[in-house]
Amino acid sequence: MAEFTMELNDEQKEVRDWLHGFAADVIRPAAAEWDEREETPWPVIQEAAKVGIYSLDFYAQQYFDPTGLGIPMAMEELFWGDAGIALSIVGTGLAAVGVLANGTEEQIGTWIPQMYGDANDVKVAAFCSSEPDAGSDVASMRTRAVYDEAKDEWVLNGTKTWATNGGIANVHVVVAVVDPELGSKGHASFIVPPGTPGLSQGQKFKKHGIRASHTAEVILDNVRVPGSCLLGGKEKLDERLARAREKARQGGERVKNAAMATFEASRPAVGAMAVGTARAAYEVALDYATTREQFGRPIVDNQGVAFQLADMRTSIDAARLLVWRASWMAINGKPFTAAEGSMSKLFASETAKKVTAQAIQILGGNGYTREYPVERMHRDAAIYTIFEGTSEIQRLVIARTLAGVPIR
Repeated sequence: MAEFTMELNDEQKEVRDWLHGFAADVIRPAAAEWDEREETPWPVIQEAAKVGIYSLDFYAQQYFDPTGLGIPMAMEELFWGDAGIALSIVGTGLAAVGVLANGTEEQIGTWIPQMYGDANDVKVAAFCSSEPDAGSDVASMRTRAVYDEAKDEWVLNGTKTWATNGGIANVHVVVAVVDPELGSKGHASFIVPPGTPGLSQGQKFKKHGIRASHTAEVILDNVRVPGSCLLGGKEKLDERLARAREKARQGGERVKNAAMATFEASRPAVGAMAVGTARAAYEVALDYATTREQFGRPIVDNQGVAFQLADMRTSIDAARLLVWRASWMAINGKPFTAAEGSMSKLFASETAKKVTAQAIQILGGNGYTREYPVERMHRDAAIYTIFEGTSEIQRLVIARTLAGVPIR
């Protein structure tokens, strides 16, 4: 087990500086254009693939970093560049985590490479969990997966929403209900291979922020997938469902479902994204406050501005520490006995919203225009308190964990 440390080693620093350079030289110059276009920035993703950032190997190296700091460090630097473009680059990772968390070695080796493609033909993947009537309330999920034993196929029907890369993905990972009587414990995850009949894109959403990231509905109409596309395999699913039924008869112990397992693994990473956006806005505000003069002196000389900057930096550093702690705990198998993953996501998300708003205030009228990036950063930051578990859900998870109350 790696010791917890707040100091990156030389190799991590080298990767951090490399990512920072890509974010500064490639992502930032393109940010305003793709925000306005509200389209997937394929040229930037391809550039990321060419240098090795958008690849299975890179994310595997960061994911299995024994300190746990590889992924949060990478997320912070990329989202420091721009949240919308960065989400287009890393959005495939959520589907990949879904396969890593629930799939067999064969499924991992087969499907994750197809999620990324290569530098000459980049692909993306989508993780499809939320539904029109089942966002945070995963127990209300309606998408059904029914097993056709004669053909060894699963038949999927339903509608997914808020899916990053939904409909344009090469590979879709879909969470569906296999046993409605078990509620959230009766869910399973399925791979929908490229070109599978019956899967189509529904509405593409025009969003307040992260506009360079494609978000859409995914329609599943009698989608048939081979039995081998059930993540983890049918034997493992049958065993899990049997345990869940037995616990239900006994009145109670919790059994994790596939969607929850993916979200638990990814929440600190989302917190790191928020830290990157907050840090970017803070740096713009600090630079502006030290160069902008009013009444013959830099505005940073005014306590009203200086104290805001002090609070912004303090909150950012605190958020990063919570993210790093949760990431270290996760990679080292430490249980989140106080919902530390949710804590990191909650605090970092709220920090990003607050810091980007303070940055606009410090820049005044300039901050409210699109001539300066803090306006875009503030719009982007709003998503962190909403996706992969709202702030309200994070507080509920934390409170119930502390009280020892089951989280369904």
